[in-house]
Amino acid sequence: MPSKRKSSPATKPESSSGSRKSKRLVVERPDPVVAQPADSDFEQEPVLSSKKKSTRRTTAESSVVACQSESNNKKLKKPAVEKVESGVASPADSDFVSESNSATPSKKSTRQAAVKVEPLVDSVAESDFVEEEDVDGMELGSLKKSLSISPSKRKPKRAEKVNDEECAFAGDPVPDAEARLKWPHRYNKGKSNGTKSLNGQDDPDPLIQAKCHFSRADVDGQIYYLEDDAHVKAADGEDDYICKIVEFFEAVDGMQYFTAQWFYRAKDTVIKSHDKFIDNKRVFLSEIKDDNPLDCLVTKLKIVPVPSNATSQFKENVKSNCDFYYDMKYLLPYSSFISLPPDTTSPVSSSSTISSDIDAGEVKEHNLEKKLLDLYSGCGAMSTGLCLGANSKGVKLVTVCSFLQCVLCFANLNQHNVTCFLIFDKTFSPVNTSSWMQKWAVDLNKHACDSLRLNHPETQVRNEYASDFLSLLKEWVQLCVSCSLVKSSVPPHPHLKVIDEVEEDEENDDEGDDSGDDNEGEIFEVEELLEVCYGDPKENNKPGLYFKVRWRGYGPEEDTWEPIDGLSDCPKKIKEFVAKGFKANLLPLPGDVDVVCGGPPCQGISGFNRFRNKENPMQDPKNKQLDVYMDIVDFLKPRFVLMENVVDLVKFSNGFLGRYALSRLVGMNYQARMGMMAAGAYGLPQFRMRVFMFGALSSEKLPQYPLPTHKVIVRGVIPVEFESNTVAYDSGQELELKKELFLGDALSDLPLVENNEPRDEMPYTDEPKSDFQHFIRMGRDGLPGSVLYDHRPLQLNEDDHQRVCQIPKWKGANFRDLPGVRVRPDNKVEWDPDVERVKLPSGKPLVPDYAMSFVGGSSSKPFGRLWWDETVPTVVTRAEPHNQTIVHPLQDRVLTIRENARLQGFPDYYKLIGPIKERYMQVGNAVAVPVARALGYSLAMSIKGLSGETPLFTLPKNFPSHEEQNCNEVSQ
Repeated sequence: MPSKRKSSPATKPESSSGSRKSKRLVVERPDPVVAQPADSDFEQEPVLSSKKKSTRRTTAESSVVACQSESNNKKLKKPAVEKVESGVASPADSDFVSESNSATPSKKSTRQAAVKVEPLVDSVAESDFVEEEDVDGMELGSLKKSLSISPSKRKPKRAEKVNDEECAFAGDPVPDAEARLKWPHRYNKGKSNGTKSLNGQDDPDPLIQAKCHFSRADVDGQIYYLEDDAHVKAADGEDDYICKIVEFFEAVDGMQYFTAQWFYRAKDTVIKSHDKFIDNKRVFLSEIKDDNPLDCLVTKLKIVPVPSNATSQFKENVKSNCDFYYDMKYLLPYSSFISLPPDTTSPVSSSSTISSDIDAGEVKEHNLEKKLLDLYSGCGAMSTGLCLGANSKGVKLVTVCSFLQCVLCFANLNQHNVTCFLIFDKTFSPVNTSSWMQKWAVDLNKHACDSLRLNHPETQVRNEYASDFLSLLKEWVQLCVSCSLVKSSVPPHPHLKVIDEVEEDEENDDEGDDSGDDNEGEIFEVEELLEVCYGDPKENNKPGLYFKVRWRGYGPEEDTWEPIDGLSDCPKKIKEFVAKGFKANLLPLPGDVDVVCGGPPCQGISGFNRFRNKENPMQDPKNKQLDVYMDIVDFLKPRFVLMENVVDLVKFSNGFLGRYALSRLVGMNYQARMGMMAAGAYGLPQFRMRVFMFGALSSEKLPQYPLPTHKVIVRGVIPVEFESNTVAYDSGQELELKKELFLGDALSDLPLVENNEPRDEMPYTDEPKSDFQHFIRMGRDGLPGSVLYDHRPLQLNEDDHQRVCQIPKWKGANFRDLPGVRVRPDNKVEWDPDVERVKLPSGKPLVPDYAMSFVGGSSSKPFGRLWWDETVPTVVTRAEPHNQTIVHPLQDRVLTIRENARLQGFPDYYKLIGPIKERYMQVGNAVAVPVARALGYSLAMSIKGLSGETPLFTLPKNFPSHEEQNCNEVSQ
């Protein structure tokens, strides 16, 4: 009986954020260095003593921990571990302990890890982060971030040579010539070790040189071959790691090693503890490889690759015949989950039927009609931008009346045609584009819906809760089945089915009954059904499916909403309505939608919410819309998903909601990746960092993120762990970026208006003074516009207006420049005892108390005046000057709706509807149009199958003003 041996844990396959190189938005950055306390606002990781515990490998490390053996009587040294230099480690680099160990017990299960592996914990507190909207005078430089953190590396320390009969290579060595050809890096002393570190780069750690290679090994009586899958010993209390064996070799010092290509469980990825949506037998193949002592192998596994288009039944068959299966890779850059190549085949149940991702419902052929659903649409900025970007990648013609109104059209995809405003070498023809595209939009805000409907008259705009919209979609499928319009496993609608059975008997009864009782009163007859909804339109606490009814003999003012069970006498009318709605694409059916986009509101994580649930944000009803959004995606099965949200998605509660959203997408078998994009990097005078999450069916190309086109003034702080998710240029790339934009570039041509400006429309008074102004003033027809909409400010009350009039007209002016205010050496304000407090005509003080006490007296934002050579951190939903810098540089008023809209990239012809404050809110809640435009271009590339394998690409030169040019893929 072989003696039991203690062994060291293998080098743990790290999974989370890799080497935290500083991402640059616009220029080359220096090599990453470890930030010293004086250089950073972030705390650093304490040094861990090598005498007591071993640190886990961080992103760039590829250390080897030697295994110990008790099979001989030699006394071995404890594996030496280098001290870890001070540095910040990602929270996602924490331990990988799961609730249960899924490993199959083996005779080596009693091994004890010789060295306990301790996780590096991210010491950055949430209080270190600053809300974008609250950053006061925080310009970190025009082009690059000030923080550059890289985990320290350890040099591998090897134990003494061990003669262990239980652990040895089997058979003859691989012929020397063959080994040198297959693994040349092992025979070139001093070269890179050929393995991948956690950031996906070649690991620069010292190379373990090989004496010879082998094709198999015998460990505890089990024969392991190259390409076998195996469990690898982990630390006590942790699940054993999972790997594919890609190399066996004996080092020049006689130590025996294998190279592991790691698999990750879902909990080992960025998803972490949110793995409940993912099958516990599902793992993800990485590109990370590490060398480990041969003795760390525990037992063989059967891990089966599953074709990306496998049916649910096929996967069930696979699961019953394997230890684990995988259908995706997990790549660290941009937290990417990528489907396996389409030629991957499975050895299990090869005769099984392989079908589309959409198991239920009919698979529809991809054609030129591309359909988009904009959820939580607001006034339509995201879909507008997506339209513009997609149009610049393949649309042959656009019409005068619907230049912006045809959304995500892709006619004549193989031609490279000019479709942007500034090019006039195409004839604009009044053709009907409705056959190219059908779009739906859903939002709860009535005024935002009115704005979207005005600018996109062809769009089906629904003013309702997204959850009610989902319920309506489910009812609509049943109605279509009842009317024999679609084939589906979904049962017919119960009411329409019952009505259908009774209908014939009722008609027969009517034929034999010609008499009537004149005393029965008036009989109401349904003339036509106009609309359908799910909810409680009658506000009687009876939610359900309702139809809007036009009564015969009555006008529109008498239309009413009636529940479907109250229309039992008119099944024909219901069928007529459903048939017309089906033909007109009134509502999308599963498989109908090409793109679902939107930004589910998550007020529960907002920095302005003082009662945030940090332990489980999904228990907060204010965050439930994220679930609703994903439920709609799950029901409709669109080809592509694009979700936008604030940076708090990955900043609050250790990135809870960001991880949760990725888990939902991957659990629905969507490829996914997550990136953060700054609006200013795409040609706006505001920074505005937002999270954008892409999803794509496994049969599609996962869209890439477009790299910045402009230099930008960086404002605010990016979460440390997700810093590598910032869409930015890396070092070593030649850049040809446009200059950063300032307020003067965007606003200097607009007419002068007063605080009480009443007009919603006015003519331009000056010629455009910048390229931005030329571009933003173009009309839907591609010609310069003549009418300016929404150029009116929030009218301040008399007291606030008088305060604004007293603010000096120079750069940096604010309430601190008013009489009676004194600034202390610590930059906090106090009352000047030598100056009597000035009063307004109303009797109220010129300088209000709230301005003096805001942020403890340290803020200069109240009644702050902007300047032409400045930018703003982000456009917000309010226009009051009490706690933000929003006063016009030279006029005594706040920025107008149109000025804010320009800072968001809205074309001047885009008109908004609603009260003044509502219009400010629509603009502040919108996705920056240039960012959406760039993402639309990326989506078009994916739909055409042109997206590359890397997460980033460069947009055509001078995008979006000129003809499409070749896009250059950028390796990341």
